[in-house]
Amino acid sequence: MTATVGLLEYCDPRDWSVHHFGLPAERWNALAGKVFWVTGAGTGFGAAIATILAVAGGRPVLTGRRREKLEETREAMRGLGVDPASVTVLSCDVRDEVQVAGAADEIANRFGILSGLVVCAALPQSRSTPWPLADLRRENWQSLLDSNLTAPWLTARAALPLMLGTGQARVLLLTSEAGWAGTPGFGPYNVSKAALNSLGASLAAETAARHPAADVQINVLNPGEARSEMNQGSTVSPYTAVAATLALLSHPPGGPNGRFFARDGRHLEFAYSKAWEKSLLP
Repeated sequence: MTATVGLLEYCDPRDWSVHHFGLPAERWNALAGKVFWVTGAGTGFGAAIATILAVAGGRPVLTGRRREKLEETREAMRGLGVDPASVTVLSCDVRDEVQVAGAADEIANRFGILSGLVVCAALPQSRSTPWPLADLRRENWQSLLDSNLTAPWLTARAALPLMLGTGQARVLLLTSEAGWAGTPGFGPYNVSKAALNSLGASLAAETAARHPAADVQINVLNPGEARSEMNQGSTVSPYTAVAATLALLSHPPGGPNGRFFARDGRHLEFAYSKAWEKSLLP
């Protein structure tokens, strides 16, 4: 199996200046000054990723439905030496096309360009029945797909023009092991994540075909299990997904597009997408 070695899953974010999550200096420094839109940035993986992008000198834009959670993320960054003034907070329900367009317009007005998008916002499946594919109410099914599939599509569609104006695009969709699974009792969630995987590969291929001169890198990351509002019983830090995220966002031209990765550095396959054959790090 192809893999990238050197990514540091389990490291203390407070010691970032020592380990840089396994990134070489030139890749870490490449994040400085760049604008990254992070959805679901109020908690979990989104909060962790947005925090370290800010630590690396990036200018993250945090979106989510609950402004108070976004403000908590921004304020907590002080503990890692980040000036909260360098971080933008925009309340946005990414299931709402009008709100997503408004957030994109605000980013364009403030910064003019966008360097990358990280889609972390998602919802868990309702556990109202052990046989959800047979018994789940349609409104619950629709809510799950709105959050886990339609919202990433709306956000990527709004963000891509801001990136392609610079001749490059970096999009990372956070998926789940469920996208490869058929676990009984979790069918609707499995379907939503498999569809998200397909969205990532399809969007990557379409964008590269439409913009052949651009450096398009749209990929999917399985961040694994970690502590979040959806999984409060986990003892694993959401910072475990940071290293792989940074490796993909900082990749120079000619990097992967339409590929799948795990946070531990494994390169995955999905449908017709074969594993990326090179290391993500030099």
